[in-house]
Amino acid sequence: MPPRSRRLARRTAWWALLADLIPLYAVYALLFAENGLSDAQISALFAIWCVVGIVAEIPTGAVADRYSRRLSIAVASLLQAAGYACWLAFPTFAGFAAGFILWGTGGTFVSGAFEALLYDGLAADGVAHHYATVYGRLTAIGLVGQVAAAGAASVLFARGGYLLVGQASIAVCLAAAYAGWRLPEPSRYPGPHPAGIDDDLPAEPAKYLSLLRTGVTDAARSRAVRTAIVAVALLTSLDGFEEYVPLLAHDWGLRTAAIPLATVGIPLVAAIGAAYGGAADRLRPAALGFLLGAGGAALAAAAIFAGLAGLVAVTAYYAAYRIVLVVAGARLQHRIESSARATVTSVAGVGTDLAGVLLYGAWALGQLPFFAGLVVTLAVVLPRWLRDTAN
Repeated sequence: MPPRSRRLARRTAWWALLADLIPLYAVYALLFAENGLSDAQISALFAIWCVVGIVAEIPTGAVADRYSRRLSIAVASLLQAAGYACWLAFPTFAGFAAGFILWGTGGTFVSGAFEALLYDGLAADGVAHHYATVYGRLTAIGLVGQVAAAGAASVLFARGGYLLVGQASIAVCLAAAYAGWRLPEPSRYPGPHPAGIDDDLPAEPAKYLSLLRTGVTDAARSRAVRTAIVAVALLTSLDGFEEYVPLLAHDWGLRTAAIPLATVGIPLVAAIGAAYGGAADRLRPAALGFLLGAGGAALAAAAIFAGLAGLVAVTAYYAAYRIVLVVAGARLQHRIESSARATVTSVAGVGTDLAGVLLYGAWALGQLPFFAGLVVTLAVVLPRWLRDTAN
């Protein structure tokens, strides 16, 4: 890749690592449970998280397109830190809900903005075809960060409980905010002006409302873009299952302090899967559907065997899932042709949040067997959707 694109890849790698190097990820569901929240209340918190995304996703995507994508990424980490601080200060259902509102709002600022910054940065050097490979590697780096965070969570929890884990997580969020602000951002000019990568804020783009309208219109007008959005939205919503893995491990008899280390293999193997996402972009749609279906079968086996064997099966699911998710995300970015790339991508984020609300509600009713059925069902229809995105 050209030097500017390599520089972009290096800095986004540091940001991706910090963004997922959050010790609280491994234990926050347990934090809720050990403060007296029921499974239904925990699912309600996750649903609140999704509702915030539904409301704020598209408007904040347009903010990234109108002003600065790197600023949006930095703000996202600051709001995430504020959410964790709220959890530590007010460990009640209301306090946790307020924290999720802050974190959820932050998530909408980065959703779409990061993909748009990366894709347009590569496109500015004529190497957009490397997007799946670069994005897959960045996803893998973030997942490796989760591995390190899980180990840190065990050490921090043993020494200072949830308070120390939370304080360390806030510190990492602040570091991620700084790394986000340091990302090189492609300049965006109206008309045919050539784009480049520099450390200055982008030139004056179209007005906010115009970009908002353009993004939503482009998402609805093209069949290939619509189909890619649906595929990405539903696939990404499946990642909500990760929130329940520590609870499953706890129900399967593992001690709280041991759960982060017992589940450390999940993000590690998922990282390997994501790293191969670029190569998997060449697979036929049927092969990708089969791969996701195999992951669903592994989840069904996990429901039967439970314990450590169940965690191994969950790990196998995540490897297959991450491969397919990287491919679907790359197909969406390749189909977007407007300057409102972050806004269009945020439309997929709204779909993810809508599907996530249904997922969290379904989990409260059917838990792991029901979720495994959802994965297999999606695997059946996915090949048709992926074929449509190629047209």
